[in-house]
Amino acid sequence: MKKKVLTFFFLMILTSTARATTIEHNFTAILGIFNASDTTFTYSLTPQDYAIRSEVRTAGLFDTLYPFKAVYSTTGKINEQDFETTSYKYTSQSRFTKRTKELVYNNNGEPVYRLSSKNDKSKKVEITPDLNNKDTTDLQTVFAKLAKQYNELKFCDSRMEVFDGKRRFDVIFKDEGEDELTANEYSPFKGNAKKCSMYIDKLNSKDDDLMWELTSKHPVYFWIMEDKESKLPFIARVSVEDTPLGRLDVYTQNISIKD
Repeated sequence: MKKKVLTFFFLMILTSTARATTIEHNFTAILGIFNASDTTFTYSLTPQDYAIRSEVRTAGLFDTLYPFKAVYSTTGKINEQDFETTSYKYTSQSRFTKRTKELVYNNNGEPVYRLSSKNDKSKKVEITPDLNNKDTTDLQTVFAKLAKQYNELKFCDSRMEVFDGKRRFDVIFKDEGEDELTANEYSPFKGNAKKCSMYIDKLNSKDDDLMWELTSKHPVYFWIMEDKESKLPFIARVSVEDTPLGRLDVYTQNISIKD
């Protein structure tokens, strides 16, 4: 369960849609008093398409007690204001278990079936066509859409529909004003930042997934800063005040920008 809590918060990054740009972030997560995980997040965006790849690894004591690594990959097309996912793949490896998941989409960006495996035992599940899923997207694409909105309008307020192959839910973003961030041992970034929040509306569905419960009961706060050289916005910090293991703080250690 812990890995799902950690992984979810590393999917947030903003970048510019004006030209082809690739941004790599390096995050570290502090859960309670522990350095829980490290993440490399790479985001590529052109006016026509996008690609997102996030790799999450447990660190420190967490890695000793519960070694875990996960890789999420999403690609898609941008048609004016519409984002259409073309592929979504996930792989994870813990001490004893390897899992994979893939959502397969049609030419309209609608999921048609999902492929999953656990320790090489595979399963294919057809996704029943549903009008409620027509305008939904995957979770990583949500942040690509937020990136475009923020670059054009400079605010976070929005509500986006997501379908993960099993469940449909809404992701709600809200503006929370401005803050002054200070540098610390985990991150060198300091200065004025835009504060936003994220909340999941489960749409009356029930689930015992810890990530699902946590993000539907507590807001996730994140702070957006602007890179001094490129003027591109990026996520400098993420925070969840209450988790079963204590406060979760995610810090951006460094960023690399390539045009």
